[in-house]
Amino acid sequence: MSLTKEDKAQVIGQFGGSEKNTGKSEVQVALYSRRITDLTGHLQLHPKDKHSRRGLLMLVAKRKKLLNYLKNVDIDRYRKLIADLDLRK
Repeated sequence: MSLTKEDKAQVIGQFGGSEKNTGKSEVQVALYSRRITDLTGHLQLHPKDKHSRRGLLMLVAKRKKLLNYLKNVDIDRYRKLIADLDLRK
């Protein structure tokens, strides 16, 4: 259910540029998106797991805040991230 070190390093390398650049907004949004997809799959198998559903909603809210921040700061980076992660159509 959780991300392995290799998966996390791959996401950080793809969106952060280097493996030490974990604070970049794009990296954080990508990691949240990966965790959200994992939790979504878990909740399809376990529909009565209310605690995981709450965690999912909290992750979605954090991702939304970061995306709003990125949209206000740099719209080009926001649009590129949305296209790379395929979040909106």
